[in-house]
Amino acid sequence: MSSATPRLPLAGVLRLGRPSDIWFKPALSVVVAVAPPNLTLLALGRLDLAMYTMAGSLCALYAHNRPYAARARALAWVVLGMLAGLAVALVAASLTTSAVALVTVGALLAAAQKALCDAARIGPPGNVIFTFISSAALFAPQTLAQVPGHLTLAAAAGVWAWLIGMAPGLVRPHGPERRATAHALRTAAAYAERPDDPRARAAAAAAVQAAWQALLSAGARTEPRRALDRLVVRAEVALAAPADTGPERLRTWARDLRGNGEVPRTEDRGALLGIDAELGLGGVPLRRRLGPLAPLALRTALGCALAGYASLAFGVGRPYWALVTAASLYQANLTLTWSRGVQRVVGNLVGVLLFAAVVPLAHLGPAALVLCCLAFNFGAEALISRNYWLGSVCVTPMALLITEFAGFQEPGRLITERIVDTVVGALVGFAAAIAVTNRRAGDRIEDALTAADRAREHTARLLAEPHPTPVAALESARRTLAAALVELRAGMDAASGEWWQRALPQERVVLAEQAGHRTLAATTRRLTSATTEDVRP
Repeated sequence: MSSATPRLPLAGVLRLGRPSDIWFKPALSVVVAVAPPNLTLLALGRLDLAMYTMAGSLCALYAHNRPYAARARALAWVVLGMLAGLAVALVAASLTTSAVALVTVGALLAAAQKALCDAARIGPPGNVIFTFISSAALFAPQTLAQVPGHLTLAAAAGVWAWLIGMAPGLVRPHGPERRATAHALRTAAAYAERPDDPRARAAAAAAVQAAWQALLSAGARTEPRRALDRLVVRAEVALAAPADTGPERLRTWARDLRGNGEVPRTEDRGALLGIDAELGLGGVPLRRRLGPLAPLALRTALGCALAGYASLAFGVGRPYWALVTAASLYQANLTLTWSRGVQRVVGNLVGVLLFAAVVPLAHLGPAALVLCCLAFNFGAEALISRNYWLGSVCVTPMALLITEFAGFQEPGRLITERIVDTVVGALVGFAAAIAVTNRRAGDRIEDALTAADRAREHTARLLAEPHPTPVAALESARRTLAAALVELRAGMDAASGEWWQRALPQERVVLAEQAGHRTLAATTRRLTSATTEDVRP
């Protein structure tokens, strides 16, 4: 067993990265989703109801990387999940005014939202938006008779957010698949230039796997999608034979996928590799993904509850700010949780200074308040992909201004309470992460090793059979092995940042990855050769 605490770095935690390729999509979507409901309430003189429409509008932040067929389902579940959390919070708020009881409910909701979002792999912004809305609703004065009307407002805004999320599909129906394929090509090119770099190989394998997942969830097998299939095959061939790959050719294909132009055509060599046979295969059931997340859910429940109780002890009037701060910290391991905590504190402290600077403008009137909130909505989503702390600089003043929709408040008190809750939430939340060790991170590696070994052995047996194996069967085995290797690397990265667990099987993982990637390369060469022969006249 190893009881060594992982390194908790400061260097590089605040370093800015490159913005996301689609940073403008969530930024514009949230503004378009938030503006009509808020401006309507402004015209009606009922900005006090904006919290409920915001619950639905913020659903527009999700699923921008998913193909539209998958996005429609994901956004529907996001809206339903948001309404479920809001309903629990509103009912609780209408039944009790006990702050301790409300914090407890908020902590349990945050844990459930964390586990479900991680298990469903919904992607950024994850559970934080759900927790922000449900926690704030817990402390909104409420009666049972008002709950249906408030949920109706949230549902109407949620439907509007769903439409906003789906609207780009009208002009660029294959956009998400094209971006995923381009990313696979770029990372494969990077690996071809650095074939001895295991991280470049892992990144390329993960990108190729993500591209296949996007294509498999995209819906009907149209000709443009089949052309994208062939480009992903070219990325796979680059992984199998990096020395024989032209990186610039891969990058040229990636650049050609921008916009709505024709998908670059490649030779039929390696065409499709049995992808149609994979369409009927389902993923890992949600309930099986929930089990390994129990430690993270417990961390979230304990950290959020203690942060809220500590905030109450300090006499802060909005303990849900501390609760949300704690909920936002928890990442895959302790090291990443530490980094997120530093980013959250820095971003919030800079954010309250920005709030102090703009509050005179926001207090010019309700219209100015709404416009300031819209600007910060855009800024948060435009900046957060560069680093979480930079996005938090805009999230903080936006959250403070939302509290004033029901009436202007004294800025000094808001700033003081926000600072106290940020520090309390970060300290108590991180202490809970230390207290609740994630021993299952090591178990996940053992399970992933077993799965990778079995997938490799099965694929190797198919390759060794004296009679030619059907392309569809070999491709199914190859894709199972590729997914197992990606899962193994993700599990190893997560466990490496944890503490107080058994020694990690570093050497076994390295050997399993090397053997697995050799088998993948051989399989890809066999499939390429087989499909080449199939298309010969």
